[in-house]
Amino acid sequence: MYSSDGDFLIVPQTGTLLVKTEFGCLRVPPKEVLIVPRGCKFSLDVEEGKGRGWLSELYKGHFAIPDLGPIGANGLANERDFCAPVAAYDAEQGVEWTIVNRFMGKVFEYKQDHSPYDVVAWHGNYYPFKYDLTKFCTMGSISFDHPDPSIFTVLTAQTDDPGQAALDFVIFPPRWLVQEKTFRPPYYHRNCMTEFMGNISGTYDAKEAGFGPGASSLHSMMTGHGPEAEVFEKASNAPLAPSKTPEDSIAFMFETCYMLKLTDYAMKEASLDKNYRQCWANLQ
Repeated sequence: MYSSDGDFLIVPQTGTLLVKTEFGCLRVPPKEVLIVPRGCKFSLDVEEGKGRGWLSELYKGHFAIPDLGPIGANGLANERDFCAPVAAYDAEQGVEWTIVNRFMGKVFEYKQDHSPYDVVAWHGNYYPFKYDLTKFCTMGSISFDHPDPSIFTVLTAQTDDPGQAALDFVIFPPRWLVQEKTFRPPYYHRNCMTEFMGNISGTYDAKEAGFGPGASSLHSMMTGHGPEAEVFEKASNAPLAPSKTPEDSIAFMFETCYMLKLTDYAMKEASLDKNYRQCWANLQ
């Protein structure tokens, strides 16, 4: 398939993806992500058993590493850690293939009698790629307070308005917490961005219960949110010695300046935590 509408960013949570593209092949296990630019043909299979995860489609621009500013040349997601497809050539002829195309929000298909992956060679800088999230070089405060969560941005796609992202892909990996005189979990806030979060593995430090691996949450723009009451009490009374978030924990966020509309499936058929807001009920 391929999309004429936008770039895909795919986050597997279980199951290793075997990805075939016109440019070659990629193997993408959990804790890695796959980016397929607009117009690139690809197929997905799962190495063993079943797989699940999350997918976003970017309709404006393309993903890029954020401007590092005073951080300098190294840090966050380093260019050297992004991987291009391994060259492969599919010469299969006389077998019918069905090509699926997303175009203006609808799905179309056509058939052909040869492999779409019969590309002998290519050159250029427009191709699918993957990134290993465990190689993200995390930055944070070593004195007091929190930097903005944008410090955890892996990839961004900016709008025409400076500082306004059509989509930021942000992760919360294992990291040391050493701030003094600071409430260390993510602070309570509301902002002009919509935040969709997913938990890939482990325990998310702002919500220790009810947000296990595979779970998702949506906080719409200008809607206040933050750590649950139990996390607030625990963090407010904990000694401020250096500590590290769990080694197996990694959550992510799709953050966008646009409003997100829920599908009927999300509202009526998916497993919903209808008491989600009660996690803040005991805050004093």
